[in-house]
Formats: sequence, structure tokens, C-alpha cells
Amino acid sequence: MTKLRTLTIVALVFGCIGIAGADNLDMDGTAPVENSARPTRGMTQASVEAKYGIPSARTSAVGDPPISSWEYKSYIVFFEYDRVIHAVTKR
Repeated sequence: MTKLRTLTIVALVFGCIGIAGADNLDMDGTAPVENSARPTRGMTQASVEAKYGIPSARTSAVGDPPISSWEYKSYIVFFEYDRVIHAVTKR
């Protein structure tokens, strides 16, 4: 009886080892974006325009607090009042 229990436990342990595993996330064609490649949180609209140039499009502020956005070639910058709250890289 003890031998049967031992074999059962060994079979369960090896069975669980076979189940456990991990998948790799393949991200071909991507590279880390440097922080200086897009505006950072807290920058003013004036400093963004001075450093990155005139945006290709601007959306008017909406809501309370007012949220607006500027679109550049490779990213979009979101502002709350006149400060950057987020910059998102386009796909």
C-alpha cells in the first residue's frame, strides 16, 4: 500500500512538471523607444512645441478638466489644461 502511494505521488509530481511551462512573447520588429523621442509628463504646450515642432493636427479641449491632444507623425500627445499627461506612440 505504501509503495502504491509513493508511485501515485511520484506520478502526480512528474505530471505537474510536464504541465507547467511558459510561452515566449515574440515582438519582432519592435524596439524600445527612447524617452527623448516623445514629450514627457508635465511638459507645457509651449515647451512641447519648442522641442518637437508644430503638430500636424490639434484637437480642441473637451470635458472637465479640459483634455486636448496634438498629433505628430509618430505619436499623439494628450494635455490636461496646458500640461502633458500622456504621449502615445502610434502603431
